[in-house]
Amino acid sequence: MEISTFFEYSTKTIINSGAGSRVMLPSLIKRLGGSRAILFTDKGLNQAGVTEKITELFAEMSVPVQLVGVFDEIEQDARAKTVNKAIKMVKELNGDTLLALGGGSVLDTVKAVRWALQRGHNEVEKVLTFSIKEQWHEAEENTIPIIAIPTTAGTGSEVSTAALVYNEELKLKTALTSPYLCPDIALLDPELSVGLPPRITAFTGMDALTHAIEGYFSPRANPITDAYAIQAARLIADNLPTAVKQGTDVDARAKMLMASSMAILAFTLTTSVIPVHNLAHVFGAKYGVPHGLANAVLLPEVMGAMPALYLPRIQEFAAHLGIVETSQKQGKLPKRSGIVYSEFKR
Repeated sequence: MEISTFFEYSTKTIINSGAGSRVMLPSLIKRLGGSRAILFTDKGLNQAGVTEKITELFAEMSVPVQLVGVFDEIEQDARAKTVNKAIKMVKELNGDTLLALGGGSVLDTVKAVRWALQRGHNEVEKVLTFSIKEQWHEAEENTIPIIAIPTTAGTGSEVSTAALVYNEELKLKTALTSPYLCPDIALLDPELSVGLPPRITAFTGMDALTHAIEGYFSPRANPITDAYAIQAARLIADNLPTAVKQGTDVDARAKMLMASSMAILAFTLTTSVIPVHNLAHVFGAKYGVPHGLANAVLLPEVMGAMPALYLPRIQEFAAHLGIVETSQKQGKLPKRSGIVYSEFKR
């Protein structure tokens, strides 16, 4: 399969990556023209003390920036009713900058909040009754700043132009896509993800890997998205086992955060054929299966069931990962850098 000869490429989010990069947050808010920030997160991060690592940055500062509120009611999957509550809080507190601290559900919620505020919507379940995709010529540029601080390395929502919102009334997961939906700044601070449990680390890491794979094998793949997909897959193969087994390894966590951001760019800039994600979203909406877990289970099954999609480029993808053929008669598995792939199944 030949990759596309024509493509459009753009990315808007400024990425600040590195251990301790969160200390830049107040000054970044000021640079974006904000002065009254609201922090969005979930109760789990509150209990784990992660939220405090952000709120303490505003205790003593020289810049004229305030943290005027913390919203921690976000649950698994961004939900329309939660978006509505958040919209109300932003208006009541006269917030001018949105901070998203958490995984994909938190980031998607905040992106949907900004989208709704910009367009004057207070009850998004009445608007998001189906997936919405805004094109460049019709999209409205957002004037409300968002700074995304991911605590999981999976969805890549901190740099993507899409948000998934679950409409509870319709029991439907809707996709909101707009060229201006991505956050203005992403802070990739691995120190905020070291407490993530092994299972969630594994699930979210497999979500990122699925983004990279579906981006690479998309009929709309191009040399730029291939570069993101290949490097993301390499970083995940090399660092996900360490991040799962040694959660305090800051270097592995940092590389997983970078891989997640790159993988989603490969995915969203080529989205056309995404069989794994399509199925995962259905299972998530119908049965409440965590998105990363659904991807992890479905990925090998879907790849095996759709050889026409994957076989044309599978050899070169394997070569990029350093995977070599071994004798199946000897019961050996493909290896990369001395790591047997059965380790990923533990």
